[in-house]
Amino acid sequence: MTSWILILLTFLPFLAAIIAYMLGRRDERAMNGFVSITGIVIFALSVVLLFLPEGEVAVPGFCGLGLYLRADGFRGLYSCVAAFMWMMTGLFAPEYFQHHGNKARYSFFTLMTLGATLGVFLSDNLGTTFLFFEIMSFASYAWVAQEETPGALRAAATYLAVAVIGGLTTLMGLFLLQHQLGTLDFASLRAAMGQQDVTVAVWLTLVGFGAKAGLFPLHIWLPKAHPVAPAPASALLSGILTKSGVFGLIVLCANLMQGNAAFGNALMIFAAITMFLGALLALFSTDLKRTLACSSMSQIGFITLGLSVMVLLGDEGALAAYGSVMHMLNHSLIKLTLFIAAGVVYMNLHALNLDDIRGFGRKKPLLHIAFLLGALSIACIPPLGSGYNSKSLLHEGLLELIGEMQAAGSAWMGYKAIEVLFLISGGLTVAYMVKLYICIFWQKHPTRQAEFDGMTHYMNGTTAFALLGSAAALAGVFYHGRHAAAVIGRYHRVIVILDGPLAGACGLLRRKLRQRRQKSVRLRRSHHRAHQHAGVHRRHHLSGAVQRGQGVVGLRFVDALCLRHSHALHPADALAAVNDQISCCKHCFSSLTL
Repeated sequence: MTSWILILLTFLPFLAAIIAYMLGRRDERAMNGFVSITGIVIFALSVVLLFLPEGEVAVPGFCGLGLYLRADGFRGLYSCVAAFMWMMTGLFAPEYFQHHGNKARYSFFTLMTLGATLGVFLSDNLGTTFLFFEIMSFASYAWVAQEETPGALRAAATYLAVAVIGGLTTLMGLFLLQHQLGTLDFASLRAAMGQQDVTVAVWLTLVGFGAKAGLFPLHIWLPKAHPVAPAPASALLSGILTKSGVFGLIVLCANLMQGNAAFGNALMIFAAITMFLGALLALFSTDLKRTLACSSMSQIGFITLGLSVMVLLGDEGALAAYGSVMHMLNHSLIKLTLFIAAGVVYMNLHALNLDDIRGFGRKKPLLHIAFLLGALSIACIPPLGSGYNSKSLLHEGLLELIGEMQAAGSAWMGYKAIEVLFLISGGLTVAYMVKLYICIFWQKHPTRQAEFDGMTHYMNGTTAFALLGSAAALAGVFYHGRHAAAVIGRYHRVIVILDGPLAGACGLLRRKLRQRRQKSVRLRRSHHRAHQHAGVHRRHHLSGAVQRGQGVVGLRFVDALCLRHSHALHPADALAAVNDQISCCKHCFSSLTL
């Protein structure tokens, strides 16, 4: 059954896209209903996939490289997040496009992009990833060009140029990897590499993924595309399409580049520039959607910084791996909420300049609550800011790298400078979100405030559901079991960090991790061999603890970190542990009563 759902998730959107376009040529309301129902069905299938055992689909020889799909914990979860985002933007789109043209075209390419994006996240082979990645890039081009204004066409040309150049470079890298390793299967990459140097092939492959993620210096499409793209498309571009690039980076970093100091240092420099430059551009932007676009660029920098730390720490990089995956998930839902809120502002005022929309959010509590939740989360302000959890883990991973360098007597001041830049970028994130929040919800427009206050019917019920549903997914947490914070074992401590209201509990984790790092730097090397066996035992302990009902289940992710007093998992095994944790929590989901 898992195989059939994999096939449906990947190819049903392509069929639905054709039907939606044909309906849109005749009956717009029928098309809107069909697109919304399709989004709900795809989301339901992705939820079902989470409860099924792992499965795969293999079609050798397809397009020369084969077609390989697989459902496991991480891939199943992120396909669920992608389907949820498409469902919510699909519910929001009819009102947003009420006075726009080319609606059938938009629906066609939106469903095409959905199928391609799910194909990327469910792929089990770099060749399959590339195939769907390119379909996704060309289908999403129509989003940027949707309005057909001169600015939109220029931005779309930039987007297409970056996609084509990045795609061709990635294809060159994949040919080199296939030649050197003889395989592109995810599970076989690390074993096939042996002692071969695949650095050149990896850098070439990384170009296309980095371009889609918005990594410096290939970020140029991001600030141009978002202001001109429709708000539902901007939410997907920022929340999901950039993560497809990060997905490719994770595959390369976790399987091929572990312990490669030169690669890790270079990736860290690009990540740090992306992180700081995006925050700086967002701070000085006067356009609402451009600010959010530059913010996405900055957050991609944070995520990639975690991946670079994972590469540099080698066998000790699990903490950074967890932080990167968790921040991916947080950022996806944060930007879904914020871009829908920005779309609500635009469809009422047809303006995005902060001077023109100043004061619009006053006396609009639903919009205020949703935007505030997104702002607190991306600014990482506890207890409501879910981003505090993931960014804290990224910071702790960076501090662990500095501690390792100091203990080894290696040069560490450069990493300390990166940490300072990390903290400054976090401060800039707070600054530009405070700028948006005060401007929209507290300041008064000098001439139109009475008009803004009179707009009591500024969105319909479906749009309100999409906005508040996205905010609820960002902040909501369901409790299950007897313990809300921790499960203490004989040798291990499983600390469950809650998204949303209990995010402040991460402060305890930060202090414990700091104490652990200070006491165990020297112990880590003396117990390196025991580390291999400890990882398996830890995951089994975690599985038993959560299956006994001792845990917390969130709407988005179960943030269970298995921490021993002196060891962490190998980063690639840490990503596998994410799958184990999601799988062992299915019992909690199945017995949950809403």
